[in-house]
Amino acid sequence: MSGQRQTNRSLILVLGGWVVAFFAFGYALVPLYDVFCEITGFGGRTNTEAAVVAEAPDLTRTVRVEFITQTNEYAPWEFAADVPSMDVHPGQLNFATFTARNLTGDDKVAQAVPSVAPISASEHFRKLECFCFTSQAFAAHEERPMPLQFIVDPDLPDYVDTITLQYTFYDTVRLSAK
Repeated sequence: MSGQRQTNRSLILVLGGWVVAFFAFGYALVPLYDVFCEITGFGGRTNTEAAVVAEAPDLTRTVRVEFITQTNEYAPWEFAADVPSMDVHPGQLNFATFTARNLTGDDKVAQAVPSVAPISASEHFRKLECFCFTSQAFAAHEERPMPLQFIVDPDLPDYVDTITLQYTFYDTVRLSAK
């Protein structure tokens, strides 16, 4: 009986070790994925802070930039691009505006998370000014325009003639009532 007890104890320790190892691996996946996306551009991520670029438009080429907006299913927001798309020249400075509205009677904080498709275009889409760089605080029922200033890098591959910029607007923190 003592040998069986020792075997059971060893099995429990091994299984417990596996549980701890899998938990640690799962916990490490988020930062590892972020590093992977930063290095490869995977996931359509674009810059998260203002880029500095020189304007040098290529007037021989036009690229359509489409804007798609959504809110997460629990967010009490209206959020939309003021225009559904723009035709731009690579290397040219462009401006777009999005409008967000807090639909609640409470102060709210929101964050917009961008994504670019196709993935090969994400490293060529540079935001110079974007409401997505910081959280946005809204008073109850407040509506306001939110600017985007961007440039499409002239080194964008020739086969890319349309870029889709998608923003998802998330309700992040409930502010205390004034």
